[in-house]
Amino acid sequence: MIDIKFLRENPEVVKENIKKKFQDEKLPLVDEVIELDLQSRKAKQEADDLRAAKNKISKEIGALMAQGKKEEAEAKKAEVAANAKRLAELEVIEPELQEKVTKIMMKIPNIIDPSVPVGKDDSENVEIEKFGEPVVPDFEVPYHADILESIEGIDKDAAGRTSGNGFYYLLGDAARLHSAMISYARDFMIDKGFIYAVPPFMIRSNVVTGVMSFAEMEAMMYKIEGEDLYLIGTSEHSMIGRFQGQIVEEAKLPITMTSYSPCFRKEVGSHGIEERGVYRVHQFEKQEMVVLCKPEDSMDWYNKMWSYTVEFFRSLDVPVRTLECCSGDLADLKVKSCDVEAWSPRQQKYFEVGSCSTLGDAQARRLGIRTKGENGTYLVHTLNNTVLATPRGLIAVLENNVNADGSINVPKALQPYMGGKEKIVPIKK
Repeated sequence: MIDIKFLRENPEVVKENIKKKFQDEKLPLVDEVIELDLQSRKAKQEADDLRAAKNKISKEIGALMAQGKKEEAEAKKAEVAANAKRLAELEVIEPELQEKVTKIMMKIPNIIDPSVPVGKDDSENVEIEKFGEPVVPDFEVPYHADILESIEGIDKDAAGRTSGNGFYYLLGDAARLHSAMISYARDFMIDKGFIYAVPPFMIRSNVVTGVMSFAEMEAMMYKIEGEDLYLIGTSEHSMIGRFQGQIVEEAKLPITMTSYSPCFRKEVGSHGIEERGVYRVHQFEKQEMVVLCKPEDSMDWYNKMWSYTVEFFRSLDVPVRTLECCSGDLADLKVKSCDVEAWSPRQQKYFEVGSCSTLGDAQARRLGIRTKGENGTYLVHTLNNTVLATPRGLIAVLENNVNADGSINVPKALQPYMGGKEKIVPIKK
């Protein structure tokens, strides 16, 4: 959510930003919120004036009564009563107007960074850099579900019976490799100086609306029936919510955290939940990184964070690339974002395994997260980035480490978490 003062003073800038995001249907919201904000401020000013007048007139009534001017005192009392009635009306109108302003402001997208390329959707995202040589082996790489089935590592049929489409059982060495990757991702980030955290996996609605747009919320979040609770779609939601309404000491910035959680997503509007594979599912596990910092440091942290994900996947022998998200592909709260994509030797193209974003002070403004230093109190900047989301990360490791005979090389970095196992071999039936 942008600053209402900025919008008042720069309505054309806000409208141009909306156009860059190809959300022209939101253009009328700018003028609408300006008018409502004006009415709200007028109502507040009138209410403040009436409160001040009440104190003044009360003193005048006392003086008139002392002078025996009863009729004049009664007239003043009538004035006070009329003012009180109007004040009562304003005390209802003012919060209603402010609520309308807030609701509209939460629909207006954040101001994107000037470096963000302008484009309608993800088809216009821009490749930044490749890391590692994308290899196409001289044998046909199996579909990841077939690799998993060859080591008896997946059961989607049973998951379909227990939970429905979009769920899965990981078994044996596949489950062990999955857990090894999560554990390695945790230690990888701890070694970078990040504080490890396991957050709540459910959050209240005021936290949800503080960290994401209404559209994202509807498309992603599972609501707990009968409770003001939602299952998290990523641990960033809980981790940012931890600081709701807090003033963080400036000396403690930056706050750098890495969090583990299961994640739950409806995937409404997606390209479809996979019948056999585990690329797009309702439930997965994730190691996240979250940073709270001073505004002037946020872009430096943004670049550090995505580079950590690149380093992580390269340590697993997975070639990756970074992709700059264009304006139309940015969620409304984001200032700038890039995806980290892993090489798929089977498809001979890259696919997304992580996303890094800086949100400026948008989440902090919604949740009231501030810091206090020598120059006063101000909003912090928040950033988040995927270290590892698996089973997508698992798919990348399987495809890039499978051999012609069907065996899978365990990357050296994961071997300590696999009891020293160097290779996973197919189970002969």
